[in-house]
Amino acid sequence: MNRITPFASPLLLGFDAMEKTLERISKASDGYPPYNIERIAAGHDAPERLRITLAVAGFSEEELDVSTEENQLLIRGRQVDQGEHDYLYRGIAARQFQRTFVLADGMQVLGASLKNGLLSVDLIRPEPARMVKKINISVSQ
Repeated sequence: MNRITPFASPLLLGFDAMEKTLERISKASDGYPPYNIERIAAGHDAPERLRITLAVAGFSEEELDVSTEENQLLIRGRQVDQGEHDYLYRGIAARQFQRTFVLADGMQVLGASLKNGLLSVDLIRPEPARMVKKINISVSQ
């Protein structure tokens, strides 16, 4: 059975990569760690930017990894259980995670910071140069 998708229209040429991206996003919907995405207004010398903030309490800087791969922002956390403990109750597990954000073309990561158990990653999208290209029409006889 063939699956009809919104991107199957003959008017949408070259959008197959976007369809695959949307499928990947829908499969990666684990709720850990929780995060916020906020828009930070442009200042007098800084452009508008986005900030992704993840709640990563219990993770040290060495246990976190922030990287970009193709058009994705990957944030990974890997806690190592250090030594034997005699827990009476254990509600905080040493847990690893991977959170993926798909970035639009042109998005750039400015940096990341860890403060009070919150990992913040700042992103900007520089204004693209508007391009108009004239296409010559050839006449064949």
